[in-house]
Amino acid sequence: MRKIKYFQAIHEAHSQSMEADDNVIILGLGVPGPTGIFGTTKGLVDKFGEARVLDMPSSEQGMTGVALGMTIAGYRPVMIHMRVDFSTLAMDQMVNQVAKWHFMYGGKMKAPMVFRMIIGRGWGQGPQHSQSLQAWFAHIPGFKVLMPTTAYDAKGMLLSAIKDDSPVIIFEHRWLYNVDGIVPKDPYEVNLNSARVLHKGDDITIVATSYMVLEALKASEILSKHGIKPEVIDLRSIVPLDIDTIYKSVKKTGSLVVADTGTINFGISAEIISRLMEMDHSVLRNIPKRIGLPFCPSPTSPSLAEKFFPRANDIILCVCDILDLDKNILSKEGDKEQWHDVPDSSFTGPY
Repeated sequence: MRKIKYFQAIHEAHSQSMEADDNVIILGLGVPGPTGIFGTTKGLVDKFGEARVLDMPSSEQGMTGVALGMTIAGYRPVMIHMRVDFSTLAMDQMVNQVAKWHFMYGGKMKAPMVFRMIIGRGWGQGPQHSQSLQAWFAHIPGFKVLMPTTAYDAKGMLLSAIKDDSPVIIFEHRWLYNVDGIVPKDPYEVNLNSARVLHKGDDITIVATSYMVLEALKASEILSKHGIKPEVIDLRSIVPLDIDTIYKSVKKTGSLVVADTGTINFGISAEIISRLMEMDHSVLRNIPKRIGLPFCPSPTSPSLAEKFFPRANDIILCVCDILDLDKNILSKEGDKEQWHDVPDSSFTGPY
């Protein structure tokens, strides 16, 4: 029943996967550095050597091609991008090669690669370092796309992803690294195909991704004080999408809010609502609500970020709209005296 932090869970998954399989290699800009990608790779180079824990030049496109070549030679590389924004420099290799490798060769060749990509804001990261591009990659056939929220899932899903023969992309929100949770010491795997109900309720379903799951749980706690019992679902896996778990919940509650870290337009929330309507157009008794980022680049200024990034209060207000509740009462208990550019006082920047 030990508790460790999210970043420690990822570090442990790396160490255990490398101990179990000599073909597991980690590479990325700053991976062997003293801070070790928010602590997730710290000290691994001392334990496993420079041949398996590689720094790389600022040449994301070229190094992704090298990593693909490693998979052909039997290795299982894990490529880490300190910001998801840096992966845009490798899109040709990722989209036109890695994602399609298995299909182009009739299943005879595989590309067991894992991409860890860090999303999230704070300390003025601005429009070029705080994007959430999961909908981009979810649109590409061939990728599995994951967004673990808890420390337990961060370890178990990474271990599962490294063993998977498909290319897997894992998005990690930087505001999650210091969140702790119960994590077994021994290796274990988490199903990459399923969502998880974190809080049971009958009045409304809140489906959330990544850090927005914590905001959904905070909103749920406040709503519960006023007799509203939301059911909170941590999506965990974007591709494959566990629409059955969502459908089962919405069929019970009849109402839905989807809270994503990415842009609302053409995003994950739109896909979820569309799938539900295709399955059963009568399942919703109320018009669903989507929560996410506005359709414009993210601001650098903390004062603008306060209006740009949604929090628990936004979820509460959506629930009030859907269920016709007194939003003036409920919204007062939301984010009080919270500087919106950091999750808590322990968070320091810029990286």
